[in-house]
Amino acid sequence: MSDYLDRFGRDQSTCHRWPPLVKLYVAMGLILAATCAPITHGPLLGLIACAIFFVHSLARIPLAFVARRLFFFWPPLFLMALSLPLSQGCRAGWLMSATIICRGTLSFTTALWLVNVMPFDQLLATLRRLRLPSVFLAILALMYRFLFVLWDELDRMRTARQVRLFRKPSLWEQWQQGAQMLGRLLIRALDRADRVHGAMMARGWQGETRWLEQRQKDQR
Repeated sequence: MSDYLDRFGRDQSTCHRWPPLVKLYVAMGLILAATCAPITHGPLLGLIACAIFFVHSLARIPLAFVARRLFFFWPPLFLMALSLPLSQGCRAGWLMSATIICRGTLSFTTALWLVNVMPFDQLLATLRRLRLPSVFLAILALMYRFLFVLWDELDRMRTARQVRLFRKPSLWEQWQQGAQMLGRLLIRALDRADRVHGAMMARGWQGETRWLEQRQKDQR
């Protein structure tokens, strides 16, 4: 899971050697430019895309790595974009759909660059330096930690399903089984979250991640 999220997060490229605040400001600037640029200004969007491609090249992130991540990101993005014209009888909303696809793609590739040049603990420590609320940082830290827990749980469920099958399921059956598996995973995640919250409160948790303070001291 860690290899899937930030495979190149601890390399030693030019972008990796930038100060953490510089990397964060560059990512925020590119995302802001991508979301504010009108879809009718093609050259401006092309310039932003070239800038994103340039920072990816500086970070030595392979294009195949980015393409594989886009392969999983595009289907839900296209479905969300198509919901607008479909809700209006395909008579309008196509320009907004194109806007969602272009801005979503540019913002996603920028975020992908950020997580691959800045490890997550460094990102949290940088956000703490910017004086973001401790509750927000704690939510991000717990979300990142439990992504791996849910991934392991999903892997165990997938393995258990495969050993109980005596034939290769059809594509429709795979979709059905996948939807059922996600539903069960959601129930297990809610139950685990409730148990973890109770355990943390019993140990006197006050909504702060203490290891961020030590990380911030190390950066200084």
